[in-house]
Amino acid sequence: MSDADCPTPRLEVRDIVKSFPGVKALKGVSLRVMSGEILSVVGENGAGKSTLMKILAGVQGQDTGRILVDGQEKKFRSVIDAMSCGIAIIHQELNLSDNLEVGANVFLGREPRTLGLINNRMINAEAARLLKRIGLNVPPTRLVKGLTVGQQQMVEIAKALSMNAQVLIMDEPTSSLSAGESANLFHVIRDLKAAGVSIIYISHRLAEVQDLSDRVTVLRDGANAGELQHGEVTHDSLVRLMVGRDISRFFARTPHKKGEIAIEVKDVVTSAWPAHRLNLQVRAGEIVGVAGLVGAGRTEMLRTLFGVDAPLSGTIEVGGKVVPLRSPQDAIAAGVALVPEDRKQQGVVLDMTIRENTGLASLHQHAKFGGLLNFAVEKQQSAEMTGRLRVKAPSDLHRVGNLSGGNQQKVVIGKWLALKPRVLLLDEPTRGIDVGAKQEIYQLMDDLAGQGIAVLFVSSEMEEVIGMSDRVIIMHEGRITGELSREQLSEESVMHLATGHHC
Repeated sequence: MSDADCPTPRLEVRDIVKSFPGVKALKGVSLRVMSGEILSVVGENGAGKSTLMKILAGVQGQDTGRILVDGQEKKFRSVIDAMSCGIAIIHQELNLSDNLEVGANVFLGREPRTLGLINNRMINAEAARLLKRIGLNVPPTRLVKGLTVGQQQMVEIAKALSMNAQVLIMDEPTSSLSAGESANLFHVIRDLKAAGVSIIYISHRLAEVQDLSDRVTVLRDGANAGELQHGEVTHDSLVRLMVGRDISRFFARTPHKKGEIAIEVKDVVTSAWPAHRLNLQVRAGEIVGVAGLVGAGRTEMLRTLFGVDAPLSGTIEVGGKVVPLRSPQDAIAAGVALVPEDRKQQGVVLDMTIRENTGLASLHQHAKFGGLLNFAVEKQQSAEMTGRLRVKAPSDLHRVGNLSGGNQQKVVIGKWLALKPRVLLLDEPTRGIDVGAKQEIYQLMDDLAGQGIAVLFVSSEMEEVIGMSDRVIIMHEGRITGELSREQLSEESVMHLATGHHC
């Protein structure tokens, strides 16, 4: 077929290069997306995905390389330049004003005016049309702060469509959505595809990529690693291209001898679900998963076990001794540590260095007389943890906010391991991190179990729960509906209990 017979890509980038001080983020990356095509872009954290998308959205410029829209070369000096070419991006962190109405958000900064005054009637009429198009059944006069995260995601899509976006870039769009909200988003994406809108889809959830994509472009270390057509996309093929090697044992599990009961929960009632009592135990050297649908009460249980939320009644024993958990300090003193779900808000201080973050939880243990910081111990502790966890950074004086998600998670874990806990609570330990970093977290969990630490972890990824757990506790609406041994585990058995049925 001649070049004249080939359809022109809606958007094409050729040999894009971008450097920052000390690092070459993009090394001649190329990709194309056709009209009405869903192109997924995947790769480990640090592969260059975010940098490339910022260039396409006009947030920053490339050093060299070309961007073509419908075959015409364009230079994006701003977000407005990209928008004028029909390119819009929906960031992972939604960019809405929650004190304004839905319609006002859709047209924020581009309000239609009559005689110099904002025409609210026109805003609401056009916003209502766009909301209907994407199936969001809320009035344009509703305040955004009253919407769910999934509904806010749809408002972002309506905003992009109001700009006549022909290329929609979606960065980790399901990271904070429930299963139902994700399914609704996929329906909207397919409708947009059918209407000729091109979608560039970025996600660490490989099952979504496999299901949605017409094609997948894989980046590794700032360069193209390969491309897969829809029929070629499998979990193994994606992983192989992303990390440059086969991962034969993705979920690293080694049989470990179980020790004494490390933590036991007896008739504990949480403030979130006062009608139900929780009973469970985890032994030293055991990895126990907690499964359930969104809103099942899993995070609330971990918060209670860490003393963030005081239990209404019941007892918690750590190492055979009853521990009154009035605060996280009580939990820490008893040897319990929690790696929270939201690492950026609750796990690390983004503006502080790796060394400072690693020492945060153990400052009181190493303080000098008079409460002064012991910098020598902090330095030694940081060097040990960054080496042990293989944190990728120029030094431990690197700002944590500049690290990838996987490396930020390692810093959070390292902060708690410095305390040598006997019980480690993990809430969604691999959320938003790439496949290579996931495998390292799994290996770490197995290593910690081998050292006699009791690991209790919450995860919404079924493969993770089944692959890593010695046992799984399943919750539904604040109560434990059952427990499954490793031999009993299957997606069907877990979902049966997660939807409210009992063993």
